[in-house]
Amino acid sequence: MSDDVFADMPDSSPAPTAGDDRPTGGDNQFSKELVAKKIKGRQRTFYVDLKESMNGKFVKISEVSRGGQRSTIMFDGEDIDAFLEALQEIKAAL
Repeated sequence: MSDDVFADMPDSSPAPTAGDDRPTGGDNQFSKELVAKKIKGRQRTFYVDLKESMNGKFVKISEVSRGGQRSTIMFDGEDIDAFLEALQEIKAAL
């Protein structure tokens, strides 16, 4: 996979419009988006966001399949090293 699969997203996402496949969630009113990345995969689009709420920073990863199904995971920012280590191990096994 090349680095060009990452596309910078605007600092603040506009409200979703018709045809916008970006997952929406109720957390927008309670969190501030700090960084947003979009990854175009072969069959899915992934959104990786760093957000901040009153409870601290967290990472939100969402995916949208071609069929429009959406799923999201969120974890505390302090846990990112464990996720990166796991992903590096998986990458090495490919």
